[in-house]
Amino acid sequence: MIRRLWHSLCGRIQCRHDELKLNQGRILTELHRQKNSKNLQDYEFKVFSERGEDGILQKFVRSIEIKNKTFIEFGVEDFFESNCRFLMMKDNWSGFVIDGCARNIRRLKSAYFYWRFALDAISAFITKDNINTLLAQSGFDDDIGVLSIDLDGNDFWILQAIDRYRPRILIVEYNSVFGLDRKITVPYDPQFQRTQKHSSNLYWGASLAALASIAFERGYTLVGTNSGGNNAFFVRNNVMTDALSALSVTEAFTASKYRESRFPDGSLSYVGGGERSKLIAGMPVVNTETNALESL
Repeated sequence: MIRRLWHSLCGRIQCRHDELKLNQGRILTELHRQKNSKNLQDYEFKVFSERGEDGILQKFVRSIEIKNKTFIEFGVEDFFESNCRFLMMKDNWSGFVIDGCARNIRRLKSAYFYWRFALDAISAFITKDNINTLLAQSGFDDDIGVLSIDLDGNDFWILQAIDRYRPRILIVEYNSVFGLDRKITVPYDPQFQRTQKHSSNLYWGASLAALASIAFERGYTLVGTNSGGNNAFFVRNNVMTDALSALSVTEAFTASKYRESRFPDGSLSYVGGGERSKLIAGMPVVNTETNALESL
């Protein structure tokens, strides 16, 4: 009884706190309407996203036509911090989310907003063999509004494997430690987990150049990255407008400054800048142009 009351009280407090954040986000959205910039980073603000993705997505939905207000996001943990939650709660979008941890999905399903909005969630470890089957469980039309990929591992291979859905806005996390010039990704491993692959926690994902290349092949334009240097944003070619700029990888690239490197015992080592690449020197990567195995 006491536990139920405690959970109920925590839920009410969370709900009221979120209402304040939503109202602040609405104010920032209106203020940003006055801007006339094509630089996505000028529109950043955070409500529920990790960094400034909430503001960037508001820029997108003002700038391009969105046929279906639907999103799919995976690698979301419990979705409390995510790229698309503000779209769902402010603009009433429908969503489908996937995370590999069943405990995260249980926590999400116990949240007050899970029943208030059209949100479905499943727990599954995503591979290139099951991704299309998993996405089909959303029940969404192929022409979804946003697809957000944040797996800290096989991101390139999963994006490559998706053969049906054609989001108007594509968000993919890139590893800036892999540098600006090389089109590279970690070799595919269906059980990839970054904390186990290398003790530094820096060996994961793909370079921006690799992701931009496959996105270009799929009919997408690179329009920017966030100021944190971890998320790249693409827009489907046939919905691009003059409100956005097509950028080269060099123009869009932002180097990350956060220091998430680890010691072998798992504690933070706070290595930053170019020193990070030294920690993973010699690790294998795949050249996504030639499919050859190379070294960092």
